[in-house]
Amino acid sequence: MLVSLYSLIQNETVKMLKKKRFLVVILILLVLIPVFVYAQMKIAEDVRRQFGTDDWRVRTQQQIIDYTNSLASNRVPEEWKKWRRVQIQLLQYALDHNINPQDPSGVTFARDFMQNAMSLFIPLLVAVISSDIVSGEHAAGTMKLLLTRPVRRWKILMSKLITIVCFVSLIVFVTGVLAYLISGLAFGYRGWTAPVLTGFRLNGAEVDFSYVHAVPQWLYLLMQYGLAWYSNLVVACLTLMVSVLVRSTAAGMGIMMATLISGSILVNMVSTWESAKYLFMVNLETVVYLTGSLPPIEGMTLPFSLTVLTVWALAGLVISFIVFTRKDILN
Repeated sequence: MLVSLYSLIQNETVKMLKKKRFLVVILILLVLIPVFVYAQMKIAEDVRRQFGTDDWRVRTQQQIIDYTNSLASNRVPEEWKKWRRVQIQLLQYALDHNINPQDPSGVTFARDFMQNAMSLFIPLLVAVISSDIVSGEHAAGTMKLLLTRPVRRWKILMSKLITIVCFVSLIVFVTGVLAYLISGLAFGYRGWTAPVLTGFRLNGAEVDFSYVHAVPQWLYLLMQYGLAWYSNLVVACLTLMVSVLVRSTAAGMGIMMATLISGSILVNMVSTWESAKYLFMVNLETVVYLTGSLPPIEGMTLPFSLTVLTVWALAGLVISFIVFTRKDILN
């Protein structure tokens, strides 16, 4: 009798939990999130001490003045000036419409934490979880035992893929829950219905406000975490491919970590390298299209980035299934 896909997924989930890497991921989050909360509190205290008020309008006006003054400096690179021109327009729009872009709350912290973590930190956690999903079977010698059972190879790999998808979803979900619960102790648990501006469109350094509208923060959070989930799902698919191609777990993990870290560095250096927009690492931070921030390369849009990520994910899956079902695994 053929082994069912559900049984294989159940088996893969048990193996994943026994490795305790997901527990390590949770512990990392439990350690780092309070550190970031404390840093955010210190920043808020410094700002309050500097301006002598908690009024966000005063702080926003001062930011606009500082950015405007910096545009006249020859020491500021042109790329930074371009970013600051955009920020001036965004801050002025928020000021004109009386919408605080950084209303402190647990929800706001969860939003900002994911915005900063989705391009490198969360993908690294995903790589740690899934880098040995196939290569670990070779190292432990369980692959030969698994293939002696009446089960097709594609079904084995499909069960591993579904398991990875489940754990990627858990990582994104747990990150949001812990960020909200821990930061709420310092900033409060309000903020779900606070208005957040989105719908910005950029034309060079000019911001098009025609489609800008306010959405409740809970809806913005769903959009943001949905984009983060999809970006990290692509990372998981490519990690699965590397795990199939490389039998060494350490080598596979090293390849993915080096790729993600180099991609994070590359994002800050590729503004004039137009072909780099087809690299998946450059397209991971899809949330920039919600906030109105400048994309890594001019002309990139949300549909473009999602298309590039989808192509990379599909290519990784096709290679994974072809190689896994055809290669001589027993030797």
